[in-house]
Amino acid sequence: MAAPRALEQTSSHNLEMTIHVNDTAEKIGDEFDYAQRAQWLRAAVLGANDGLVSVASLMMGVGAVKTDIKAMLLAGFAGLVAGAGSMAIGEFVSVCTQRDIEIAQMKRDQQKKITSNENHEEPDENIQREEALPNPAQAAIASALAFSVGAVVPLLGSAFVRDHKVRLAVVAAVASIALVVFGVLGALLGKTPIVKSSARVLVGGWMAMAITFGLTKLIGTGGLQM
Repeated sequence: MAAPRALEQTSSHNLEMTIHVNDTAEKIGDEFDYAQRAQWLRAAVLGANDGLVSVASLMMGVGAVKTDIKAMLLAGFAGLVAGAGSMAIGEFVSVCTQRDIEIAQMKRDQQKKITSNENHEEPDENIQREEALPNPAQAAIASALAFSVGAVVPLLGSAFVRDHKVRLAVVAAVASIALVVFGVLGALLGKTPIVKSSARVLVGGWMAMAITFGLTKLIGTGGLQM
């Protein structure tokens, strides 16, 4: 009777260990891998930040030599359209190149396994891997939209301000607030330090606007008039 009891206790203990291991694995599996967000988060934050900084800097540069509100708004709108188109085309080409490289690598791996006579389910695996690759059209649309969202902020912020100096201050202030917001959103979505992310985005935007304003002002006062 001792042997069956010992066997029963051992089986029960192994069953409990198996359940515990499975529960732990499920908990680990349920934890979200924030690295999966890296690609689309980078594209979204980069696009919105690029749109904001590019258009705000462009408007600041034009405002350095022109007091007319129409000149600033037209320059900003042109920057929005051109930048969104450039981002969309650039992202489309980039993702297409990435897909071509990865698909070519899959084919090389498949050929190596066929040559070495390895047993595998390569066709199904390759199809799944190919379906998991990013879509170029979706990436292009997302980049264009993200750029437009960022670019429209300084345009709307300064559209109804008539005084030239106040308009420049409003563009700088609105852009600064939006930069902080983008930095915070990026940090929250990616679970990264908020202060560090926001400060990096804000300082970079300030530098771009200041350099554009300063150089345009220098060229304008040097004799080149618009």
